[in-house]
Amino acid sequence: MTSIELLADALAAYRAGDRDQAAELAAQAGLAGSSLAGELRTYLAGDGSASVYDQPSAFTAFIRGGGNVGLYRALSTALATRYDDAKPESLLDLGCGDGLAVVPALEQASHTPPRIDLVEPSAALLEGVHERVPSATCWQSTAQEFLARDDLGWDFVQSTFALQSIEPEQRAEVLRALQPRTGTLVLAEFDVPEYAEGSPEHLRSLVERYERGVAEYGDDASLVAQGFLLPVLLGLVAGQERTNWEQPAAAWAEQLKTAGFTEVVVEPLADYWWSPAVLITAC
Repeated sequence: MTSIELLADALAAYRAGDRDQAAELAAQAGLAGSSLAGELRTYLAGDGSASVYDQPSAFTAFIRGGGNVGLYRALSTALATRYDDAKPESLLDLGCGDGLAVVPALEQASHTPPRIDLVEPSAALLEGVHERVPSATCWQSTAQEFLARDDLGWDFVQSTFALQSIEPEQRAEVLRALQPRTGTLVLAEFDVPEYAEGSPEHLRSLVERYERGVAEYGDDASLVAQGFLLPVLLGLVAGQERTNWEQPAAAWAEQLKTAGFTEVVVEPLADYWWSPAVLITAC
């Protein structure tokens, strides 16, 4: 069996609750030359109880390395162009992280919105962006909590690879709450392939893509894999401690229309190891 097949079987064993069998299959895949296999075996040897965002250093290494360098460069440039074209008086960034998208976009743009609201549930990440955009009002909050707080509206709302972290039903509520309070909404998300969750095809696709992802991080591969990529992967596989609910671009467009947005445009943004990144504009 190839390392891809062995690792797909390891994920199937993990999904079935057989952690020991998953580790054994990962060991065999390691002998077949897989880098992901060694990281999976190490992760399974621990208790795997930490939240994916409990290790900010791992997330920071992930988001500021590998293919994310080119991805965020393209994203910030696209956002800056939109600020200059639309000249919004108010800007909201939902799930801004430490500002990797919004800060360079504001620095590149000629137009700076007079009112900027930045929303992020992680205090550690929000502290970093507040230092870099001192004029912004920063809110340590989930999108759901923030939008229930008051009736503010914005000319321009953006969310970059963040709404995927909200369960579908709650995300639908967030989009419905945004629609009457938003001039233009811009989402950056991934156009992920559609598989039946847990199917052999799905597990092989996950393995192939995560193998590429881990390989991009060189000396930081173990930090990124143990502290971020593997918790996300195994959450997808088993549905426990899940942090992402992604969907194809067409499904994003449909969800936006269901929320009341009448014009939705999907544009390619960048190639990426996980899936092609797209910009989705709705108004």
